[in-house]
Amino acid sequence: MEVVGYIESVDLAEMELFGLDAKIDTGADSCSLHCDDIHVEGDTVTFLLHDEVHKAYHGKKLTLPIFKIKRVKSSNGRSEERIFIKSSIKLGCSAYQAEISLTNRENMKYPMLIGRRFLSHHYLIDVSHKYITKKEK
Repeated sequence: MEVVGYIESVDLAEMELFGLDAKIDTGADSCSLHCDDIHVEGDTVTFLLHDEVHKAYHGKKLTLPIFKIKRVKSSNGRSEERIFIKSSIKLGCSAYQAEISLTNRENMKYPMLIGRRFLSHHYLIDVSHKYITKKEK
């Protein structure tokens, strides 16, 4: 198992996102990604990856297949219906497929959360450190 800190850089190569800061959140079941202008068209979703705060965001509009739609309880206790896509996330030396919900996280410090379902059986979290995988590369 690979050890990661509570904040790490991740790559989502399929979306051309590299060095994206992500919070490792064992309290979250799934992964979530900050995006704007989410529009469903049949069985695809179109969304915008643009945010002046997060330098890895490139301002591109992406259209991807919808993996599923599910109600998610957010950290503020409210439940909302979210669109999920499936994509590979590279964290540390390894990349695995993940279910990622699309949501507006503009008021959050990190544009991505990595949830326990993705972490399970692959990673151990050292909550006293951040960016461990950057130091090891």
